[in-house]
Amino acid sequence: MLGEEFDSVIGAARSGAEWAIGALYRELNPALVRYLRSRAALDGDDLASEVWMALAPALATFAGTEQELRRLAFTIAHRRLVDHWRRTRRRAREESTAPQALPEPSTGGNDDVGDLVAGADATSAALALVREHLPMKQAEIVLLRVVGGLGVDDVAEVLGMRPGTVRVLQHRALKHLAHVLAAPGAGDRAADPAPTRRKPAARNSSPKTTSEYPVGIGARPVRSS
Repeated sequence: MLGEEFDSVIGAARSGAEWAIGALYRELNPALVRYLRSRAALDGDDLASEVWMALAPALATFAGTEQELRRLAFTIAHRRLVDHWRRTRRRAREESTAPQALPEPSTGGNDDVGDLVAGADATSAALALVREHLPMKQAEIVLLRVVGGLGVDDVAEVLGMRPGTVRVLQHRALKHLAHVLAAPGAGDRAADPAPTRRKPAARNSSPKTTSEYPVGIGARPVRSS
């Protein structure tokens, strides 16, 4: 966050100062790219460019706080994602970017977004967890809260929902993630690929001789005559 410097930076950006626009870009773009890549992995960078093409002209007339500018940026990003999904569906149903919806758990839950989704750093493992285990709308809410750094009211405005609805869906999402994380071996399964199954070796009816065993493994003692 730019904090106290924001007013001077946005003032210079209104007049087209490159250093000021660059400062806003460095502040907002990393989070925008992470958000867009998490929803459209192959096209995230291109969509981020589209966001800035729409956002840059709006800076000339923007009057608001730093959080309001962040909300505007993610509102544009969400709209670009919706357009992207529509184009994707029209193109012969290419690989969907929407996460698979799973049934909600009946127990557990934690309303602290940061505790369950690796905080504001939004690591790749946390993004994968959200993308793979949450329905689309719930994933949108969690990503906008964590990656975008938006409050409940901001997320509601971006998605065109009521704040109460956002809170309910966020609670369901985090309860679901808590269930996933509490499952035995959840961390190992997320980090390691599934083991490859090998075909069982064909049985040989004839007994093995000592020379057929690796040294020290299954070796049979030689009896003295």
